[in-house]
Amino acid sequence: MELLVASAVGMMTTVGVYLILQQRTFPIIVGLTLLSYAVNVFLFSAGRLVVDRPPIISDADAYTDPLPQALVLTAIVISFGMTALIVVLALRGFLETENDTADLPAEDLAPETEADK
Repeated sequence: MELLVASAVGMMTTVGVYLILQQRTFPIIVGLTLLSYAVNVFLFSAGRLVVDRPPIISDADAYTDPLPQALVLTAIVISFGMTALIVVLALRGFLETENDTADLPAEDLAPETEADK
């Protein structure tokens, strides 16, 4: 089971990094979302969760550590807010430039020369 979870985290991270390196904005957004999913699964698996145990200390003889669950819930909220912000920024950039590439136009990269003035 550990090999399966580690492979899933590795694949999500690999695909997420690959998508972030693309030039279009939609694959970048999907790549960031996959990276946040990979972090969530990693945090959840790092907590060594136990099946059929309460997450809160009670009268039971064994319980599950509630910290990984709290970290994952916090990470889900942060990744949702981050994804919403990036979608709005990408949409605004597309509406202003009528182009959805993430690179700068060539005229912005070229230094201004004396002939251009």
